[in-house]
Amino acid sequence: MEQALAPAPPSTSTSGLRPNILSPVETLAQSISTIAPTTSPTMTIPLVFVLAGNGTWLAYLLATAAVLLIALTISRFARYTSCSGSLYTYATSSLPPLVSGIAGWALLLAYIATGAAVTGGFINYANVFLLSLVGHSAPAIALAALCVVTATGIAYRDVQVSARLMLWIEAISVAMIAIVLGLLLYRNGLHFDHAQLGLHGVTPSAVRLGVVLALFSFVGFESATTLGHEAVNPLRTIPRAVIQSAIFCGLFFVLCAYLETLGMAAAHQDLGTNTAPLRALSTLAGVPLLGPFIDLGAMVSMFACTLACITAAARVLMRMAHNGLAHRQLSTAHNTNATPASAVLLIGVLTLLLVGSLAARGISGSDIYGWMGSLSVYGFLTTYGLAAIALPFYLHRNHHLTSTNLLLSVAAVLAIFLALAGTLYPVPAAPYNFLPYLYLAYILCGMAWHFITTRNQTASR
Repeated sequence: MEQALAPAPPSTSTSGLRPNILSPVETLAQSISTIAPTTSPTMTIPLVFVLAGNGTWLAYLLATAAVLLIALTISRFARYTSCSGSLYTYATSSLPPLVSGIAGWALLLAYIATGAAVTGGFINYANVFLLSLVGHSAPAIALAALCVVTATGIAYRDVQVSARLMLWIEAISVAMIAIVLGLLLYRNGLHFDHAQLGLHGVTPSAVRLGVVLALFSFVGFESATTLGHEAVNPLRTIPRAVIQSAIFCGLFFVLCAYLETLGMAAAHQDLGTNTAPLRALSTLAGVPLLGPFIDLGAMVSMFACTLACITAAARVLMRMAHNGLAHRQLSTAHNTNATPASAVLLIGVLTLLLVGSLAARGISGSDIYGWMGSLSVYGFLTTYGLAAIALPFYLHRNHHLTSTNLLLSVAAVLAIFLALAGTLYPVPAAPYNFLPYLYLAYILCGMAWHFITTRNQTASR
Protein backbone atom coordinates (compact mmCIF):
# COMPACT_ATOMS: atom_id res chain seq x y z
CA MET A 1 0.00 0.00 0.00
CA GLU A 2 1.65 3.19 -1.16
CA GLN A 3 -0.31 5.58 0.99
CA ALA A 4 -2.09 5.21 4.30
CA LEU A 5 -5.84 5.62 4.58
CA ALA A 6 -5.46 8.56 6.90
CA PRO A 7 -4.51 11.84 5.21
CA ALA A 8 -0.90 12.87 5.40
CA PRO A 9 0.18 16.23 6.76
CA PRO A 10 0.35 19.04 4.19
CA SER A 11 3.99 18.78 3.17
CA THR A 12 5.80 17.96 -0.01
CA SER A 13 5.71 14.25 -0.83
CA THR A 14 8.68 12.16 -1.93
CA SER A 15 7.49 12.62 -5.53
CA GLY A 16 7.88 16.39 -5.21
CA LEU A 17 4.15 16.89 -5.72
CA ARG A 18 2.18 18.78 -3.08
CA PRO A 19 0.06 16.30 -1.10
CA ASN A 20 -3.48 16.67 0.26
CA ILE A 21 -4.40 19.87 -1.61
CA LEU A 22 -7.28 18.67 -3.80
CA SER A 23 -10.70 18.30 -2.23
CA PRO A 24 -13.05 15.45 -3.23
CA VAL A 25 -14.91 17.83 -5.55
CA GLU A 26 -11.65 19.01 -7.17
CA THR A 27 -10.54 15.39 -7.58
CA LEU A 28 -13.86 14.56 -9.23
CA ALA A 29 -13.36 17.59 -11.48
CA GLN A 30 -10.26 15.96 -13.01
CA SER A 31 -12.24 12.94 -14.24
CA ILE A 32 -15.27 15.00 -15.28
CA SER A 33 -13.11 17.44 -17.25
CA THR A 34 -11.22 14.68 -19.06
CA ILE A 35 -14.55 13.18 -20.10
CA ALA A 36 -15.65 16.71 -21.09
CA PRO A 37 -19.39 16.00 -20.88
CA THR A 38 -20.26 19.05 -22.97
CA THR A 39 -18.46 17.66 -26.00
CA SER A 40 -20.64 14.57 -26.37
CA PRO A 41 -24.01 16.34 -26.87
CA THR A 42 -22.39 18.71 -29.35
CA MET A 43 -20.16 16.36 -31.36
CA THR A 44 -20.25 12.68 -30.35
CA ILE A 45 -23.98 11.96 -29.96
CA PRO A 46 -24.71 13.08 -33.55
CA LEU A 47 -21.99 10.67 -34.76
CA VAL A 48 -23.52 7.82 -32.74
CA PHE A 49 -26.96 8.71 -34.17
CA VAL A 50 -25.62 8.15 -37.70
CA LEU A 51 -24.92 4.55 -36.71
CA ALA A 52 -27.65 3.70 -34.20
CA GLY A 53 -30.53 6.02 -35.15
CA ASN A 54 -33.40 5.61 -32.68
CA GLY A 55 -31.18 3.25 -30.69
CA THR A 56 -28.73 6.00 -29.76
CA TRP A 57 -30.04 6.17 -26.19
CA LEU A 58 -29.68 2.37 -25.89
CA ALA A 59 -26.12 2.51 -27.22
CA TYR A 60 -25.25 5.02 -24.51
CA LEU A 61 -27.04 2.98 -21.85
CA LEU A 62 -25.02 -0.11 -22.76
CA ALA A 63 -21.82 1.94 -22.93
CA THR A 64 -22.59 3.32 -19.47
CA ALA A 65 -23.01 -0.22 -18.12
CA ALA A 66 -19.66 -1.28 -19.61
CA VAL A 67 -17.86 1.80 -18.27
CA LEU A 68 -19.38 1.33 -14.82
CA LEU A 69 -18.10 -2.25 -14.83
CA ILE A 70 -14.60 -0.97 -15.64
CA ALA A 71 -14.96 1.80 -13.04
CA LEU A 72 -15.78 -0.73 -10.33
CA THR A 73 -12.67 -2.70 -11.30
CA ILE A 74 -10.44 0.37 -11.17
CA SER A 75 -11.96 1.49 -7.87
CA ARG A 76 -10.88 -1.81 -6.29
CA PHE A 77 -7.27 -0.88 -7.04
CA ALA A 78 -7.76 2.71 -5.92
CA ARG A 79 -8.95 1.57 -2.49
CA TYR A 80 -5.56 0.05 -1.69
CA THR A 81 -2.96 2.14 -3.50
CA SER A 82 -2.59 5.71 -4.71
CA CYS A 83 0.11 7.48 -6.70
CA SER A 84 0.53 9.68 -9.76
CA GLY A 85 0.90 6.82 -12.24
CA SER A 86 -2.79 5.94 -12.56
CA LEU A 87 -3.59 2.66 -14.32
CA TYR A 88 0.04 2.28 -15.36
CA THR A 89 1.00 1.82 -11.71
CA TYR A 90 -1.86 -0.62 -11.18
CA ALA A 91 -0.54 -2.78 -14.02
CA THR A 92 3.05 -2.42 -12.76
CA SER A 93 2.05 -3.77 -9.35
CA SER A 94 1.13 -7.23 -10.66
CA LEU A 95 2.17 -7.77 -14.28
CA PRO A 96 5.62 -8.47 -15.80
CA PRO A 97 7.66 -5.33 -16.55
CA LEU A 98 7.21 -5.62 -20.32
CA VAL A 99 3.43 -5.84 -20.02
CA SER A 100 3.21 -3.03 -17.49
CA GLY A 101 5.39 -0.95 -19.80
CA ILE A 102 2.82 -1.48 -22.56
CA ALA A 103 0.16 -0.15 -20.17
CA GLY A 104 2.23 2.96 -19.55
CA TRP A 105 2.88 3.74 -23.21
CA ALA A 106 -0.74 2.97 -24.11
CA LEU A 107 -2.13 5.28 -21.44
CA LEU A 108 0.32 8.04 -22.34
CA LEU A 109 -0.76 7.90 -26.00
CA ALA A 110 -4.41 7.79 -24.96
CA TYR A 111 -4.17 11.04 -23.01
CA ILE A 112 -2.09 12.82 -25.65
CA ALA A 113 -4.38 11.70 -28.49
CA THR A 114 -7.45 12.76 -26.50
CA GLY A 115 -5.83 16.12 -25.85
CA ALA A 116 -5.18 16.50 -29.58
CA ALA A 117 -8.76 15.40 -30.36
CA VAL A 118 -10.40 17.96 -28.11
CA THR A 119 -8.01 20.63 -29.35
CA GLY A 120 -9.47 19.84 -32.78
CA GLY A 121 -12.90 20.27 -31.23
CA PHE A 122 -11.74 23.60 -29.81
CA ILE A 123 -10.71 24.71 -33.29
CA ASN A 124 -14.09 23.65 -34.70
CA TYR A 125 -16.22 25.44 -32.13
CA ALA A 126 -13.98 28.48 -31.88
CA ASN A 127 -14.53 29.10 -35.58
CA VAL A 128 -18.27 28.38 -35.27
CA PHE A 129 -18.43 30.99 -32.53
CA LEU A 130 -16.24 33.49 -34.39
CA LEU A 131 -18.27 33.15 -37.60
CA SER A 132 -21.50 33.85 -35.74
CA LEU A 133 -19.94 36.76 -33.83
CA VAL A 134 -17.72 38.59 -36.33
CA GLY A 135 -18.28 36.72 -39.59
CA HIS A 136 -14.66 35.56 -39.85
CA SER A 137 -12.76 32.45 -38.82
CA ALA A 138 -9.25 32.21 -37.39
CA PRO A 139 -6.31 30.09 -38.62
CA ALA A 140 -6.52 26.57 -37.20
CA ILE A 141 -2.87 26.49 -36.14
CA ALA A 142 -3.24 29.75 -34.21
CA LEU A 143 -6.29 28.40 -32.38
CA ALA A 144 -4.49 25.14 -31.59
CA ALA A 145 -1.51 27.05 -30.19
CA LEU A 146 -3.81 29.24 -28.09
CA CYS A 147 -5.57 26.22 -26.62
CA VAL A 148 -2.54 24.01 -25.92
CA VAL A 149 -0.12 26.72 -24.76
CA THR A 150 -2.65 28.20 -22.33
CA ALA A 151 -3.58 24.78 -20.97
CA THR A 152 0.09 23.86 -20.58
CA GLY A 153 0.78 27.08 -18.71
CA ILE A 154 -2.03 26.44 -16.22
CA ALA A 155 -1.00 22.80 -15.69
CA TYR A 156 2.61 23.95 -15.18
CA ARG A 157 1.65 26.57 -12.62
CA ASP A 158 -0.78 24.98 -10.16
CA VAL A 159 -2.81 21.76 -10.20
CA GLN A 160 -5.29 23.20 -7.69
CA VAL A 161 -6.04 26.20 -9.88
CA SER A 162 -6.30 23.78 -12.78
CA ALA A 163 -8.85 21.59 -10.99
CA ARG A 164 -10.99 24.51 -9.85
CA LEU A 165 -10.98 26.08 -13.31
CA MET A 166 -12.02 22.79 -14.94
CA LEU A 167 -14.81 22.34 -12.41
CA TRP A 168 -16.39 25.72 -13.10
CA ILE A 169 -16.01 25.42 -16.86
CA GLU A 170 -17.80 22.09 -17.02
CA ALA A 171 -20.47 23.08 -14.48
CA ILE A 172 -21.49 26.15 -16.48
CA SER A 173 -21.43 24.31 -19.82
CA VAL A 174 -23.49 21.38 -18.56
CA ALA A 175 -25.95 23.76 -16.88
CA MET A 176 -26.64 25.55 -20.18
CA ILE A 177 -27.27 22.28 -21.99
CA ALA A 178 -29.52 21.10 -19.15
CA ILE A 179 -31.57 24.31 -19.41
CA VAL A 180 -32.14 23.80 -23.13
CA LEU A 181 -33.05 20.14 -22.74
CA GLY A 182 -35.29 20.88 -19.77
CA LEU A 183 -37.19 23.58 -21.66
CA LEU A 184 -37.37 21.31 -24.69
CA LEU A 185 -38.94 18.56 -22.61
CA TYR A 186 -41.35 21.04 -21.00
CA ARG A 187 -42.49 22.49 -24.32
CA ASN A 188 -42.97 19.08 -25.94
CA GLY A 189 -44.81 17.63 -22.95
CA LEU A 190 -44.02 14.63 -20.80
CA HIS A 191 -44.70 11.77 -23.17
CA PHE A 192 -42.80 8.73 -24.39
CA ASP A 193 -41.13 8.69 -27.78
CA HIS A 194 -42.41 5.38 -29.13
CA ALA A 195 -40.02 5.49 -32.09
CA GLN A 196 -37.04 5.48 -29.74
CA LEU A 197 -38.36 3.22 -27.03
CA GLY A 198 -39.67 0.81 -29.66
CA LEU A 199 -36.30 0.93 -31.48
CA HIS A 200 -37.97 1.54 -34.83
CA GLY A 201 -35.58 0.89 -37.70
CA VAL A 202 -32.79 -0.19 -35.35
CA THR A 203 -30.72 -3.37 -35.83
CA PRO A 204 -28.52 -5.11 -33.23
CA SER A 205 -25.40 -4.49 -35.32
CA ALA A 206 -26.23 -0.77 -35.50
CA VAL A 207 -26.51 -0.57 -31.72
CA ARG A 208 -23.23 -2.51 -31.32
CA LEU A 209 -21.38 -0.06 -33.55
CA GLY A 210 -23.02 2.80 -31.70
CA VAL A 211 -21.82 1.43 -28.37
CA VAL A 212 -18.21 1.38 -29.57
CA LEU A 213 -18.38 5.03 -30.61
CA ALA A 214 -20.30 5.97 -27.46
CA LEU A 215 -17.41 4.63 -25.37
CA PHE A 216 -15.29 7.52 -26.64
CA SER A 217 -17.59 9.85 -24.68
CA PHE A 218 -16.30 8.27 -21.46
CA VAL A 219 -12.57 7.94 -22.07
CA GLY A 220 -10.53 9.51 -19.31
CA PHE A 221 -13.11 8.92 -16.59
CA GLU A 222 -10.33 7.23 -14.58
CA SER A 223 -7.97 10.21 -14.73
CA ALA A 224 -8.65 11.13 -11.09
CA THR A 225 -6.33 8.21 -10.29
CA THR A 226 -3.40 10.32 -11.55
CA LEU A 227 -3.88 12.63 -8.54
CA GLY A 228 -3.00 9.99 -5.95
CA HIS A 229 -0.30 12.17 -4.38
CA GLU A 230 -2.32 15.38 -4.44
CA ALA A 231 -5.86 14.37 -3.44
CA VAL A 232 -7.06 14.61 0.14
CA ASN A 233 -7.64 11.13 1.59
CA PRO A 234 -6.99 9.54 -1.84
CA LEU A 235 -7.91 5.98 -0.90
CA ARG A 236 -11.48 7.19 -0.43
CA THR A 237 -11.89 10.21 -2.69
CA ILE A 238 -10.35 8.68 -5.82
CA PRO A 239 -12.47 5.48 -5.96
CA ARG A 240 -15.57 7.59 -5.39
CA ALA A 241 -14.53 10.07 -8.09
CA VAL A 242 -14.02 7.27 -10.63
CA ILE A 243 -17.43 5.72 -9.96
CA GLN A 244 -19.27 9.03 -9.61
CA SER A 245 -17.90 10.37 -12.89
CA ALA A 246 -19.00 7.22 -14.74
CA ILE A 247 -22.51 7.32 -13.26
CA PHE A 248 -23.06 11.07 -13.62
CA CYS A 249 -21.80 11.31 -17.18
CA GLY A 250 -23.55 8.09 -18.20
CA LEU A 251 -26.94 9.34 -17.04
CA PHE A 252 -26.30 12.74 -18.64
CA PHE A 253 -25.36 11.17 -21.98
CA VAL A 254 -28.36 8.83 -22.05
CA LEU A 255 -30.69 11.74 -21.31
CA CYS A 256 -29.03 13.95 -23.94
CA ALA A 257 -29.17 11.18 -26.56
CA TYR A 258 -32.88 10.63 -25.94
CA LEU A 259 -33.87 14.31 -25.86
CA GLU A 260 -31.68 15.36 -28.80
CA THR A 261 -33.17 12.60 -30.95
CA LEU A 262 -36.67 13.59 -29.80
CA GLY A 263 -36.10 17.31 -30.33
CA MET A 264 -34.48 17.08 -33.75
CA ALA A 265 -37.28 14.81 -34.96
CA ALA A 266 -39.83 17.37 -33.73
CA ALA A 267 -37.90 20.08 -35.60
CA HIS A 268 -37.86 17.86 -38.72
CA GLN A 269 -34.06 18.01 -38.84
CA ASP A 270 -31.47 15.24 -39.09
CA LEU A 271 -29.40 14.96 -35.91
CA GLY A 272 -26.69 13.07 -37.79
CA THR A 273 -25.99 15.84 -40.30
CA ASN A 274 -26.64 18.99 -38.25
CA THR A 275 -23.39 20.81 -37.48
CA ALA A 276 -24.80 22.64 -34.43
CA PRO A 277 -27.62 20.51 -33.01
CA LEU A 278 -27.90 22.31 -29.68
CA ARG A 279 -28.25 25.64 -31.41
CA ALA A 280 -31.21 24.23 -33.35
CA LEU A 281 -32.63 22.73 -30.16
CA SER A 282 -32.29 26.01 -28.26
CA THR A 283 -34.40 27.68 -30.93
CA LEU A 284 -36.98 24.89 -30.67
CA ALA A 285 -36.98 25.27 -26.87
CA GLY A 286 -37.73 28.98 -27.22
CA VAL A 287 -34.36 30.24 -26.00
CA PRO A 288 -32.41 30.97 -29.22
CA LEU A 289 -30.08 33.33 -27.35
CA LEU A 290 -28.60 30.32 -25.56
CA GLY A 291 -27.40 28.84 -28.87
CA PRO A 292 -24.25 30.97 -29.20
CA PHE A 293 -23.52 30.58 -25.49
CA ILE A 294 -23.72 26.80 -25.84
CA ASP A 295 -21.26 26.99 -28.74
CA LEU A 296 -18.99 29.07 -26.51
CA GLY A 297 -19.48 26.56 -23.70
CA ALA A 298 -18.54 23.71 -26.02
CA MET A 299 -15.39 25.55 -27.06
CA VAL A 300 -14.37 26.24 -23.46
CA SER A 301 -15.18 22.64 -22.48
CA MET A 302 -12.80 21.44 -25.18
CA PHE A 303 -10.14 23.64 -23.62
CA ALA A 304 -10.89 22.20 -20.17
CA CYS A 305 -10.49 18.68 -21.53
CA THR A 306 -7.15 19.63 -23.12
CA LEU A 307 -6.03 20.93 -19.74
CA ALA A 308 -7.21 17.76 -17.99
CA CYS A 309 -5.40 15.52 -20.49
CA ILE A 310 -2.13 17.41 -20.12
CA THR A 311 -2.48 17.26 -16.33
CA ALA A 312 -3.08 13.49 -16.36
CA ALA A 313 -0.52 12.61 -19.05
CA ALA A 314 2.25 14.54 -17.30
CA ARG A 315 1.74 12.54 -14.11
CA VAL A 316 1.79 9.24 -15.98
CA LEU A 317 4.99 10.29 -17.76
CA MET A 318 6.49 11.35 -14.43
CA ARG A 319 5.83 7.89 -13.00
CA MET A 320 7.22 6.19 -16.12
CA ALA A 321 10.40 8.28 -15.81
CA HIS A 322 10.67 7.26 -12.17
CA ASN A 323 10.59 3.62 -13.34
CA GLY A 324 13.27 4.21 -15.95
CA LEU A 325 11.06 4.27 -19.06
CA ALA A 326 11.78 7.94 -19.76
CA HIS A 327 14.53 10.46 -19.00
CA ARG A 328 15.17 10.92 -15.29
CA GLN A 329 14.61 14.69 -15.57
CA LEU A 330 10.93 14.00 -16.26
CA SER A 331 10.55 12.33 -12.84
CA THR A 332 11.16 15.54 -10.90
CA ALA A 333 8.69 18.18 -9.77
CA HIS A 334 9.02 21.97 -9.86
CA ASN A 335 10.55 23.25 -6.61
CA THR A 336 8.01 26.06 -6.21
CA ASN A 337 4.89 24.92 -8.06
CA ALA A 338 5.14 21.26 -6.96
CA THR A 339 3.94 20.15 -10.41
CA PRO A 340 5.69 17.77 -12.86
CA ALA A 341 6.92 20.79 -14.77
CA SER A 342 9.25 19.09 -17.26
CA ALA A 343 6.68 16.41 -18.05
CA VAL A 344 3.94 19.04 -18.47
CA LEU A 345 6.06 20.99 -20.97
CA LEU A 346 6.92 17.88 -22.98
CA ILE A 347 3.28 16.71 -23.08
CA GLY A 348 2.21 20.18 -24.19
CA VAL A 349 4.79 20.18 -27.01
CA LEU A 350 3.77 16.69 -28.19
CA THR A 351 0.07 17.58 -28.13
CA LEU A 352 0.65 20.76 -30.11
CA LEU A 353 2.90 18.97 -32.64
CA LEU A 354 0.26 16.29 -33.18
CA VAL A 355 -2.71 18.57 -33.71
CA GLY A 356 -0.63 21.27 -35.43
CA SER A 357 0.74 18.86 -38.04
CA LEU A 358 -2.80 17.78 -38.94
CA ALA A 359 -4.13 21.34 -39.01
CA ALA A 360 -1.21 22.40 -41.22
CA ARG A 361 -2.31 19.80 -43.77
CA GLY A 362 -5.76 21.33 -43.94
CA ILE A 363 -7.51 18.71 -41.78
CA SER A 364 -10.65 20.19 -40.23
CA GLY A 365 -11.13 20.44 -36.50
CA SER A 366 -14.01 17.95 -36.59
CA ASP A 367 -11.88 15.40 -38.46
CA ILE A 368 -9.03 15.86 -35.99
CA TYR A 369 -11.54 15.22 -33.22
CA GLY A 370 -12.75 12.01 -34.87
CA TRP A 371 -9.35 10.65 -35.92
CA MET A 372 -7.45 11.34 -32.72
CA GLY A 373 -10.40 10.34 -30.57
CA SER A 374 -10.59 6.97 -32.29
CA LEU A 375 -6.84 6.48 -31.84
CA SER A 376 -7.10 7.23 -28.14
CA VAL A 377 -9.73 4.52 -27.67
CA TYR A 378 -7.16 1.82 -28.46
CA GLY A 379 -4.84 3.13 -25.77
CA PHE A 380 -7.56 3.39 -23.15
CA LEU A 381 -9.02 -0.06 -23.88
CA THR A 382 -5.55 -1.62 -23.71
CA THR A 383 -4.84 -0.03 -20.34
CA TYR A 384 -8.29 -0.81 -18.94
CA GLY A 385 -7.87 -4.43 -19.98
CA LEU A 386 -4.41 -4.82 -18.46
CA ALA A 387 -5.56 -3.21 -15.21
CA ALA A 388 -8.52 -5.61 -15.05
CA ILE A 389 -6.19 -8.57 -15.63
CA ALA A 390 -3.79 -7.32 -12.94
CA LEU A 391 -6.51 -6.85 -10.30
CA PRO A 392 -6.93 -10.52 -9.18
CA PHE A 393 -3.16 -10.99 -8.89
CA TYR A 394 -2.81 -7.82 -6.83
CA LEU A 395 -5.69 -8.68 -4.50
CA HIS A 396 -4.49 -12.27 -4.10
CA ARG A 397 -1.02 -11.11 -3.10
CA ASN A 398 -2.55 -8.76 -0.52
CA HIS A 399 -5.08 -11.35 0.74
CA HIS A 400 -8.15 -9.42 -0.45
CA LEU A 401 -9.22 -11.54 -3.41
CA THR A 402 -12.85 -12.69 -3.34
CA SER A 403 -15.01 -14.51 -5.85
CA THR A 404 -16.90 -11.26 -6.47
CA ASN A 405 -13.72 -9.40 -7.38
CA LEU A 406 -12.62 -12.26 -9.63
CA LEU A 407 -15.95 -12.28 -11.47
CA LEU A 408 -15.80 -8.51 -11.77
CA SER A 409 -12.36 -8.70 -13.35
CA VAL A 410 -13.41 -11.41 -15.82
CA ALA A 411 -16.56 -9.48 -16.79
CA ALA A 412 -14.56 -6.26 -17.31
CA VAL A 413 -11.98 -8.04 -19.51
CA LEU A 414 -14.77 -9.58 -21.57
CA ALA A 415 -16.50 -6.21 -22.01
CA ILE A 416 -13.23 -4.58 -23.08
CA PHE A 417 -12.50 -7.40 -25.53
CA LEU A 418 -15.92 -7.03 -27.14
CA ALA A 419 -15.47 -3.27 -27.37
CA LEU A 420 -12.05 -3.67 -28.96
CA ALA A 421 -13.43 -6.20 -31.46
CA GLY A 422 -16.11 -3.70 -32.35
CA THR A 423 -13.46 -1.16 -33.38
CA LEU A 424 -11.87 -3.68 -35.76
CA TYR A 425 -14.84 -5.38 -37.41
CA PRO A 426 -16.49 -4.51 -39.67
CA VAL A 427 -13.43 -2.76 -41.11
CA PRO A 428 -14.06 1.01 -40.99
CA ALA A 429 -13.42 3.40 -43.86
CA ALA A 430 -10.12 5.22 -44.33
CA PRO A 431 -8.34 6.69 -42.46
CA TYR A 432 -9.89 4.86 -39.51
CA ASN A 433 -8.83 1.49 -40.94
CA PHE A 434 -5.16 2.54 -40.64
CA LEU A 435 -5.38 3.54 -36.96
CA PRO A 436 -4.99 -0.01 -35.52
CA TYR A 437 -1.74 -0.46 -37.46
CA LEU A 438 -0.48 2.95 -36.34
CA TYR A 439 -1.29 2.07 -32.75
CA LEU A 440 0.39 -1.34 -33.06
CA ALA A 441 3.55 0.26 -34.48
CA TYR A 442 3.60 2.69 -31.55
CA ILE A 443 3.28 -0.15 -29.00
CA LEU A 444 6.06 -2.11 -30.73
CA CYS A 445 8.29 0.97 -30.46
CA GLY A 446 7.45 1.16 -26.76
CA MET A 447 8.40 -2.51 -26.32
CA ALA A 448 11.66 -1.94 -28.17
CA TRP A 449 12.43 1.00 -25.90
CA HIS A 450 11.76 -1.22 -22.89
CA PHE A 451 14.33 -3.76 -24.08
CA ILE A 452 16.89 -0.99 -24.71
CA THR A 453 16.45 0.63 -21.29
CA THR A 454 16.49 -2.74 -19.53
CA ARG A 455 19.70 -3.73 -21.26
CA ASN A 456 21.34 -0.38 -20.43
CA GLN A 457 20.32 -0.62 -16.78
CA THR A 458 21.69 -4.17 -16.60
CA ALA A 459 24.98 -3.13 -18.24
CA SER A 460 25.45 -0.19 -15.84
CA ARG A 461 25.24 -2.38 -12.72
